[in-house]
Amino acid sequence: MHLNCKQRWHKINDLTNKFCGAFAAAERQQSSGQGENDVLKAAHDIFYSDYNIKFNLEHAWCVLRYGQKWINLNTPKATGPAKRKTGDESAQSSSVNVDDHQIRPEGIKAAKARRNNGSGKALDDYKTIWEIKKEDLAMKEKLSKLAILDTLLSKKEPLTESEDVVKNKLLLQYF
Repeated sequence: MHLNCKQRWHKINDLTNKFCGAFAAAERQQSSGQGENDVLKAAHDIFYSDYNIKFNLEHAWCVLRYGQKWINLNTPKATGPAKRKTGDESAQSSSVNVDDHQIRPEGIKAAKARRNNGSGKALDDYKTIWEIKKEDLAMKEKLSKLAILDTLLSKKEPLTESEDVVKNKLLLQYF
């Protein structure tokens, strides 16, 4: 079942992408007085002439054409002197167009590449753990030396020369 859906999606995706190209070409050829239906018919003609098959996924294209992936393929481009605007109008329309269109979300491959890059959250976590581990080791070493000093100070019999040297060294280091 999953494989069938995947294969069907690939077919829909491929043909829809091709039809978006044909529709964009039809929009560029659109003359004054032609409506949306005229452009759509011209797009079907362009698609048929390019691929020698009829585009039979118009229902899917109608749904997908306003999706984030296809929105840029379906925006008409103003060309020619008849479609030129004054400076104020073009500035307004371009800002409206930028605000109207949403940015496509990050793809799977880009997300994996970003996640697997060396400077991610995992590296920061590792550095934090390493710093904690170093502090822990230093504290354990200090406690161990203080335990040795405690043992030497609590001895009843006189200390040997080496024990006395160690005791004096530890007393100087910590007190």
